[in-house]
Amino acid sequence: MKVNDRMPDVLSPEKDDRIREYLTPCRVVEKSTNVFDADDLLIERTGQVTLGDTELCVLRGPGAYVLLDFGVEFSGGVKISVSNVRNDAHRADIRVRFGESAMEALTPLGEKNATNDHANREMIMNVGPLSSNETNESGLRFVYIEMLSEGDVAIKTVHGVFVHRDLEWRGDFECSDGRLNKIWNTAAYTVFLNMQNYLWDGIKRDRLVWAGDLNTEIRTVLAVFGENDIVKRSLDLVRDTTPEGGWINNISSYSMWWIINQYEWYVASGDKAYLAAQRETLHDILNRLVSSVGDDGREELMRTGRFLDWQSSSNVRAVHAGLQALLKISIEYGAKLCDLLGDDILEQKCLDCLRRMARYVPSPAGSKQAAALLALSGMRSAEDINTNALTPGGVHGYSTFFGYYILKTKGEAGDIAGALDDIREYWGGMLDMGATTFWEDFDIDWPKGSFRIDELPRGHLRDIHGDRGDYCYKGFRHSLCHGWASGPCPFLSEYVLGVRQLSHDTFKIDPILGDLEWMRGKYPTAFGEIEIEAEMRGYRPAVKVKVPKGVKIKK
Repeated sequence: MKVNDRMPDVLSPEKDDRIREYLTPCRVVEKSTNVFDADDLLIERTGQVTLGDTELCVLRGPGAYVLLDFGVEFSGGVKISVSNVRNDAHRADIRVRFGESAMEALTPLGEKNATNDHANREMIMNVGPLSSNETNESGLRFVYIEMLSEGDVAIKTVHGVFVHRDLEWRGDFECSDGRLNKIWNTAAYTVFLNMQNYLWDGIKRDRLVWAGDLNTEIRTVLAVFGENDIVKRSLDLVRDTTPEGGWINNISSYSMWWIINQYEWYVASGDKAYLAAQRETLHDILNRLVSSVGDDGREELMRTGRFLDWQSSSNVRAVHAGLQALLKISIEYGAKLCDLLGDDILEQKCLDCLRRMARYVPSPAGSKQAAALLALSGMRSAEDINTNALTPGGVHGYSTFFGYYILKTKGEAGDIAGALDDIREYWGGMLDMGATTFWEDFDIDWPKGSFRIDELPRGHLRDIHGDRGDYCYKGFRHSLCHGWASGPCPFLSEYVLGVRQLSHDTFKIDPILGDLEWMRGKYPTAFGEIEIEAEMRGYRPAVKVKVPKGVKIKK
């Protein structure tokens, strides 16, 4: 008999598919003079308290503090096992503060935009002897613990409570460049952390489901884990929480991304029953999108809430160009979905709209993000956009959200070597600053004159976390684990490993090594993993491909 069968008066709870693991900190970053034996917290041992516990870290009196580093960002919280509290009350208040950077963990609420938005990062806990005390979940790498009461608190362990889904990493990518290997793995890990009960955008802040941000994340999920129901669950959540007649996430462009996600998910899964369940929402959004295009082919979407990405927000012409291109892509995909569903009338509306849109091609207005979408929509050639809009200035003008689409455009233009250089510089620039996950945003100029996220201030250097950021993510509100920044993972799998999915069981394989000497990897499918090896021999790569039974390869 199941536990729930013994609880007839309790509503059926929502199942949590995640698991919990306990992490030991790897470094004491800093401590006050009235903290003793802090290195004992680095001992790997159980957090179960006993009467005979020894090797304890002691915080003595108000203001005693210790800052610990777990060495890698993770989703979850901490569990503090207290052996003893020595004062008259036999209780003590301690402050616990999380940080994605060392300085965030040291910074009180309200300073440099440090907040408890979306998930508490600072809290006060009342602890007693022989107790284990657990915090809420957030995203963190560092934890700061401060004594607020008189007396001593003797701590046995401070464990990171790592909460994640128990998934097999089926996809893989490895090449002759170790920096690219680390970037692929970091991008995959970033999305893995955001695969909680839904596919979030960030594990500290923005623990929400955003239809636009999902697109890169879905591509990463497919490249690393294969089909996973968390994608459908997340797409359905934003659908079901949208008011009748409203835009997905209250953003017109995110309604377009929802259609794009539905099409790309159908290509990957071949799940027509799931697609059929989207018919009503698909009809509503598509009818509004096609009616938003004037006779001259220009988009005439709502005048407010026009969003492409944060970096483009102040460039009205770029936002228009990006929305025009995104609208074309979503209506093209919408027409294909209507064809699959047998919705001939709406399919024809979409095709008529596309003919109107062919009359007008806007300028990218100096935006690499808008330029990439113009190329991917077929409104401009990828070669022209790469030469004249993407290559000048290198990675200046990149954004983490649109990085995937910029890379894709370079890939479509045949500039794999250029894309690899951009990945090394832009995403590698975050690694150079101590990142173990990729950030909500990054500007290639931020590292100049800044110290790393795992360091404390030195000299006149700026804090790359607390002193940088923009828009809604200024200072410590900036998320350092954001799934939309995972673009190098699917790009390397799709363009360098060379696996393009054409339908549920049909793939095209065309590895391109760029400046790499060799490459190997796996791409997950419903039938097993496609395995590829390639090595440069002269001017051409020698390629070996192993395909599971049931997979068709199109030449």
